[in-house]
Amino acid sequence: MSDLNFANSPINQSLTPERKIELYTQMVRIRRFEQASMKQYAADKMGGFLHLYIGQESVAVGTLSLCGEHDHNITAYRCHAHALASGMSMDECMAEMFGKQTGCSKGKGGSMHFFAPDKNFWGGHGIVAGQTPLGLGLAYGLKYLEREGCCLCFLGDGAVNQGAFHESLNIASLFGIPVVYVIENNGYSMGTSQERSSAFNGCLAQRAEAYAIEWDVVDGSDIYEVRAKANIAMERARKEHKPTVLEIDTYRYYGHSVADANHKVYRTPEDIQAYKDNHDPINVFRNKLLEEGVLNEELINKINAAAKDETAAAVKFAEDSPAPTIADISTDVYWETDNDTEASKIGHHFFS
Repeated sequence: MSDLNFANSPINQSLTPERKIELYTQMVRIRRFEQASMKQYAADKMGGFLHLYIGQESVAVGTLSLCGEHDHNITAYRCHAHALASGMSMDECMAEMFGKQTGCSKGKGGSMHFFAPDKNFWGGHGIVAGQTPLGLGLAYGLKYLEREGCCLCFLGDGAVNQGAFHESLNIASLFGIPVVYVIENNGYSMGTSQERSSAFNGCLAQRAEAYAIEWDVVDGSDIYEVRAKANIAMERARKEHKPTVLEIDTYRYYGHSVADANHKVYRTPEDIQAYKDNHDPINVFRNKLLEEGVLNEELINKINAAAKDETAAAVKFAEDSPAPTIADISTDVYWETDNDTEASKIGHHFFS
């Protein structure tokens, strides 16, 4: 926990009690959604992988709460929280994981590939660090179109060693691109600790100095600190067209994915429990809001019950939704053919 009171930063002082309750509610909704997803995966209702975000909720909610009309975001495969925090519905997200036609990607993407371009959310990406040059491109587009905005590009601590990320940092610095790279450092690259996977002196974000890029480290258990420091980086991007690398220290309660059966072997149960007891982002924020008089036990119970009901309804929606048809396999492959453009009439398409 940070010793500084980031609740007093201007960006947090501007929060109304109603908005604070909204942020708390978002975090609770995300956790309920993830818990339900884990249960449905265990019941064989979903295929593919499932990467849970439980324990990291304040990162997605805190950063994305700062986004305006011309701000965009893109992330890796642990994408459910970013999708919900961007405004996507539980129904379309749960249906996607069930592989149903009503899913946000029509059941074709699954857990790792949520998308909502209409909400400036450019997905879930399964390739480690594959989203980092895409985030750079989104931010370049904003500068090219002279729109005052930025792109938040999220990545894990395991992605910082990928060449695509370093190439992106180099270009971001050289061309003054309004991108904020957010390293969600949960301490482990799959099952490999940061100490064993990455060479660093102090922290991972410090690598930004090699590219003449500003950087900072954030306590991810405190949503006030996340917002305060992310706001500085986002304003730097919007106003000055300068990139930033933020390293947000956080923790995942479960494995890299649900298939990671050894997550209590390379981390002790005591380790996990200590984080839950002392740094759980939902509990930390709840206690702050109780102290501020914004929350009370009755409202907390009401928020929990509503999130539980919403999640149950999303599961039912997913179960009741139709599966894709055989014909759907040849749609959404190539934009030109889906829209019957002139280009679609030229050449041969392998799926025709």
